[in-house]
Amino acid sequence: MAIETNPTWILVSIIAFTVVSSVVSSSFDYGLALSKSLLYFESQRSGRLPYNQRVHWRGHSGLTDGLEQGVDLVGGYYDAGDHVKFGLPMAFTVTMLSWGIVEYRDEIASAGELDHALEAVKWGTDYFVKAHTHPNVLWAEVGDGGTDHYCWQRPEDMTTSRQAYKIDPENPGSDLAGETAAAMAAASMVFRESNPHYSHLLLHHAQQLFEFGDKYRGRYDRSVGVAKSYYASVSGYNDELLWAALWLYRASGREEHLRYAVDNAHSLGGIGWAISEFSWDIKFAGVQILASQLLLQNKHHKTDHQHNILKKYQSKAEHFICSTLNKSKEGQNVHRTPAGLLFVRQWNNMQYVTGATFLLTIYSDQLSKSKQRIQCPLGSVGPEEMLAFAKSQVDYILGSNPQGLSYLVGYGSRYPKRVHHRGSSIVSYKGNKGFIGCTQGYDQWYGRQRDNPNVLVGAVVGGPDLHDGFRDVRGNFMQTEACTYNTAPLVGVFAKLRMLEEVKYEEMVMPLVSSA
Repeated sequence: MAIETNPTWILVSIIAFTVVSSVVSSSFDYGLALSKSLLYFESQRSGRLPYNQRVHWRGHSGLTDGLEQGVDLVGGYYDAGDHVKFGLPMAFTVTMLSWGIVEYRDEIASAGELDHALEAVKWGTDYFVKAHTHPNVLWAEVGDGGTDHYCWQRPEDMTTSRQAYKIDPENPGSDLAGETAAAMAAASMVFRESNPHYSHLLLHHAQQLFEFGDKYRGRYDRSVGVAKSYYASVSGYNDELLWAALWLYRASGREEHLRYAVDNAHSLGGIGWAISEFSWDIKFAGVQILASQLLLQNKHHKTDHQHNILKKYQSKAEHFICSTLNKSKEGQNVHRTPAGLLFVRQWNNMQYVTGATFLLTIYSDQLSKSKQRIQCPLGSVGPEEMLAFAKSQVDYILGSNPQGLSYLVGYGSRYPKRVHHRGSSIVSYKGNKGFIGCTQGYDQWYGRQRDNPNVLVGAVVGGPDLHDGFRDVRGNFMQTEACTYNTAPLVGVFAKLRMLEEVKYEEMVMPLVSSA
């Protein structure tokens, strides 16, 4: 039987296919980038790996962590290419993962990655629950950078010290307690519907940690001296206390936490510091964006005093936005490479890029919903411009740069192959269980002029220099080492950009199909 064909329909189909092909070829696969980014956190797991572990070159590690101190500290994340479990960057990683899910849960779910995202958060929060052994005790670190950096071993072979260090009333750490409280409060929002009991548990721990950090004030790196050479709390603890208070307010709705952020806004620097960077150490820009969200969402009744203080927070938040977009006065803008990448400092610059990209993305969303623009010293800026710049930073990371290189490992055809990472650079424990000693790793693997045997999929490396230059050399740790807090802010952004591409696709194709 002959099949009748509609020439108009065929022509429209060809046109639609051509248009869509053009759009697809000119953009990146943000859904694939999202999937790969979540794999990275499985590579960084410490402890006994679960049955559904997808990164097969990793094995169990750190199974006696905390044993000497009589506490179970098995689990959590290694921060980068080493095997120390540093509490401050780990907590910030979990806060940023959680914030991404809070803002873009539907977009992550639409990409089929919500379960993996929840697993990434829970691997961290399960560890924090263990580490918070008493209302006023938090285990801050397992291992130390000195002995760990002396060795080049797989985590499965570790022979380095696993000494654990804690903060308590005699040895305070308000910054660490505050950041961990923020992480658990943000995560409690993530699990509120899917696991309400766990959500309540996290919020309980968050409240206790905040009260501990506020009552017994001090910098954690003065109490845990071994952290100072690696994750010194340069900004102090004021930003983390405000950060924790605002996250607790978002998670619980309790007015006391909003009052804390308002009443201490001046004394803790929340409305005094105009900051142009955001990182695991310096949270002021994140605090100011959070406060601005409360103002723009206008969901809760606020007194005139609260409204006025939140407006001051917003003013500082918009200083961050303007300086990032190069719309501030001369000398206040964030530097950029010739190809347009934000450049804050030489060592692991990508952490500042991904953090700024996340804040720009969510603030763009908030302005779009409230139909507002902001006024920078060099002109008015709308949400579309903010999002376009955020996208340009993501596209640079994924390969739109002079090197033609994806700085998201495992994405695209060209990416760093000699990442500064012990487990990635040594033959997999699953394939070769023969013990590799401390110096043997340096002798046989570190200096090899060959690609790593295991691909650290989803890792965002330190990135290029001020002139867009990059050397893919294992010993070039300022550029080739990856950290959990580099990738964490991108999870939500990838999901957002993927959804926008999907909407753009539908908007272009559906009218063509309908007309046929």
